[in-house]
Amino acid sequence: DEAERIGLVDRVVPDGEDVYEAALEAARSFAEGPTAALRAAKVAVDDGGRSDFSTGMVLEREAFADLFATEDQKEGMRAFVEKDQAKFTGR
Repeated sequence: DEAERIGLVDRVVPDGEDVYEAALEAARSFAEGPTAALRAAKVAVDDGGRSDFSTGMVLEREAFADLFATEDQKEGMRAFVEKDQAKFTGR
């Protein structure tokens, strides 16, 4: 309960519910998301965690800047401004 309350977990699967199916549902939502941004975030976290804070911040800033050249960034901003559901393509 505390982990959920403080944001360490997104969801707790209740007893009796299929945990595997819940995990697949979560994975599908990521697969339909902005894959370039998800990949960049994973690289920044993984590589940044193996270096000092300043280097990690440089990695994050460079990844963030690179993402502005993607179609998904433009689609995400369009959807945000129009209060619409984004349709990401992974490009």
